[in-house]
Amino acid sequence: MKSDKFTVSSFLKAKQSGEKISMLTAYDYSTARLIDEAGVDSILVGDSLGMVVLGYENTLQVTVDDIIHHCRAVSRGAKMALVIGDMPFLSYHISPQESVKNAGRIIQEGMAHAVKLEGGRDIIDSVKAIVRAQIPVVGHLGLTPQSVNMLGGFKVQGREEDKAKKMIEDALMLQEAGVFCIVLECVPMQLAQLISERLDIPTIGIGAGSGCGGQVLVTQDMLGMYTDFTPKFVKQYANMKDDIISAVRGYIDELKSGRFPGKDHSFTMDEEKLKRLY
Repeated sequence: MKSDKFTVSSFLKAKQSGEKISMLTAYDYSTARLIDEAGVDSILVGDSLGMVVLGYENTLQVTVDDIIHHCRAVSRGAKMALVIGDMPFLSYHISPQESVKNAGRIIQEGMAHAVKLEGGRDIIDSVKAIVRAQIPVVGHLGLTPQSVNMLGGFKVQGREEDKAKKMIEDALMLQEAGVFCIVLECVPMQLAQLISERLDIPTIGIGAGSGCGGQVLVTQDMLGMYTDFTPKFVKQYANMKDDIISAVRGYIDELKSGRFPGKDHSFTMDEEKLKRLY
């Protein structure tokens, strides 16, 4: 376990020292506690919970209340990692005032340490308002899942020169607005490295190559638990799906055959007291 709690300042120190930042998602207490104990720097309570936990087709149905509910669970399990709560679809698009209100709820009720917003210049006013409210903000550029309908699906972003220039500009604008970190998702590795080099704040890549200041993965993807869809950028470090299915089948088999529960899993009472019950 880490000896020091990871904070917003730790992100900036990591950028200055060249140390890579580790980030994983979590949506519940038990998972948060395990990955926190393993030493992960930051935990993202992502709106990916819509697909991974709630079974939605995409992230668009996730609400602020959903994020708060899962943030509270994760925050109770994370002792050293910095917890970031995703701001879901339409929670920061209506007005800067509404954005601050929703971000404040994620911090106050969800006990998160920071919030994450998708988008660039179109959301700058909301970013500035949230930062003015003393709430740390993480930016998110490239493939922004909340804009999946506008983007025409889950596709790599920034391959065309004009879009690449716009992404660089957006990154600089987000930095100027006060974000302490920017997630780059599904971006060509060369562009991600260029953006990372131009910024004074760290970038966190997901499908954006090794030139970023850190990486984030969905824990269920990384552990091989969520298999509805596996993006190219995911590396599986375990195959928990097979382990879980094998364990459940073992339980069912032992239960039906009478091997479980055995004496080791049962309690007893005094035989004389038992006799008097008959």
